[in-house]
Amino acid sequence: MGLFTKRKRRPSRRAEAKALKHKAAMEAKLGAKNERKRLRSEARAQNKVAKAQISALQAEEKAALKAAARAERDPFSPGQVKKYLGVARVLVPVLAPLAYRGATYVRGQLDARRAKQLGVGVNQLGDYAGHGGRLQARIANTEAALDKIANGNGGKDTQQFVTGARSRLEALDSAVRTADQMPTARRRSVHASIATELSKIEADVLARLGVA
Repeated sequence: MGLFTKRKRRPSRRAEAKALKHKAAMEAKLGAKNERKRLRSEARAQNKVAKAQISALQAEEKAALKAAARAERDPFSPGQVKKYLGVARVLVPVLAPLAYRGATYVRGQLDARRAKQLGVGVNQLGDYAGHGGRLQARIANTEAALDKIANGNGGKDTQQFVTGARSRLEALDSAVRTADQMPTARRRSVHASIATELSKIEADVLARLGVA
């Protein structure tokens, strides 16, 4: 059979080899082109991811800066409150004694003013607390004036005056204590009546003392 097979001519074999070589070159060129295309695609994808990450980081940084700026403006933000607490831990041991002394001084001044208004000593203020404190202080001062009259060289008329005045003062003092439990409007009305009666007794006492 081999005897009858025609052998290819040399030029034909050369053409086939050349064609195969050309084909291999084209395939290699095409493969390289596809590889470059794939690499470029991957590079673009990586660039997009990198840009997205950078944008996210920039956005977070911007938000953090805004939050910090708001915290600086807001006096009650968590950061500022923490700062205040830190300062307070340092200052409180120093300022507390000063604040106590200041409060004590102010309280003393207020008590002295109130005692002067009531006409009693500062140590007696506790005895004249409540809504009727001023009236009770006036009653106590009037009773003290009656003691001076009673200890003087007065006759029977003077002693009768002192006894009667004390009886009236006791009644007024009882009325003051009762009025403290009344509603505001009613209490004020009763206090006004007591003040009027007390003024009359005070005038009589001053007259006996020779002041009026």
